[in-house]
Amino acid sequence: MKPIAVSAYTLVSALGSGRAATLAALRASRTGLARRDFETAALGSWIGVVDAVDDAPLGGGLAGGLAGGTAGGLAGGLAGGLSGELAAWDCRNNRLAALGLVADGFAASVQEAASRHGPRRIGVFVGTSTSGILQTELAYRRRAPDGALPASLDYEKTHDTASLARFVRRALGLAGPAFTVSTACSSSAKVFADAARYIEAGLIDAAVVGGVDSLCLTTLYGFRSLELVSSDICRPWDVARAGLSLGEAGAFALLEARPRAMHALLLGCGESSDGHHMSAPHPEGAGAVLAMREALASAGLAPEGVDYLNLHGTATPGNDAAEDRAVRAVFGERIACSSTKGFTGHTLGAAGAVEAAISMLALEHRLLPANLNLRERDPALGLAPLRAPESRAIRVAASNSFGFGGSNACLVFGAAR
Repeated sequence: MKPIAVSAYTLVSALGSGRAATLAALRASRTGLARRDFETAALGSWIGVVDAVDDAPLGGGLAGGLAGGTAGGLAGGLAGGLSGELAAWDCRNNRLAALGLVADGFAASVQEAASRHGPRRIGVFVGTSTSGILQTELAYRRRAPDGALPASLDYEKTHDTASLARFVRRALGLAGPAFTVSTACSSSAKVFADAARYIEAGLIDAAVVGGVDSLCLTTLYGFRSLELVSSDICRPWDVARAGLSLGEAGAFALLEARPRAMHALLLGCGESSDGHHMSAPHPEGAGAVLAMREALASAGLAPEGVDYLNLHGTATPGNDAAEDRAVRAVFGERIACSSTKGFTGHTLGAAGAVEAAISMLALEHRLLPANLNLRERDPALGLAPLRAPESRAIRVAASNSFGFGGSNACLVFGAAR
């Protein structure tokens, strides 16, 4: 594929809002995870929570006008005069999306691009896994005696997975093609490939891509029922790893065919669907291998052309073992790599976009992040993830995202020219 510029990007997670907060945490090897409760769930596990969401209702603090790219406001700097309309979309997932749109002046960058390309020439392609399920969970507590849900629940604007794309498109005042991808943990990696195809086909000139997933009881109890959550903080590649730590996050990037400036280049995308099992990875990582090889072919690179790989690395015994085999089959054992889920937790449908942003931070700031909580590497695994952050100039970074049902994606980014 022809390289596509990333002219703006941002992320919000348990590490904080924006690139600077994330970079500081990566440099200090400081996790955003904590052992805490969420809502009515007291599960005794480590999670990554974005506390700012609780104080950012749509139509309230986030609707007073854009305040220099901070969380001082949203609607005034987005599509103008939308505070009343945005309030109708209020739910935890869309609040988290709004915080992401405000961070790093991202919305302002999109508006500048719209002034050049036109709002109809900018697409919106976003990923989520659980979307606004929490809103419906809360509504169930207020059911009428006959079981009817309260009339105040607007399923279309909150719970529905399509809500995210509609909200982002409306909030940014865009009018191009828009849709939501929901393929579990690969969701917001796959949207980069979707956007690239639309741009290459000449259907649009730019695209807002990204992903948002917020915590809810369905997620917390659901992963616990699958016995995938560790009571300890997640420890990817460790011999004693016992499962993942869940988190919530939002991340966005602006891809442009003709940018005025750029942070990085999207060089290649690879996707596959192996369909091995509904919730378990293919033991040999067959689909992951296909996705990584397709990404390299798309970028026109040999495996040795990649300087750093952000692993999917969930810290479940099966996932790390399967990814280890897959990565070694493609890149060998010597590639510099790490899982950054020890910083943010596994953010599910947002993970692809979050880890794409971290990969671009690595390129821009010459920082390879550590694989947190790795005390003793599993001798059955061949890769040696970074135990401490490294300062090193790199030109190409790749990022893996593998989801339930065997949905796999790999993205390749290059340093800005």
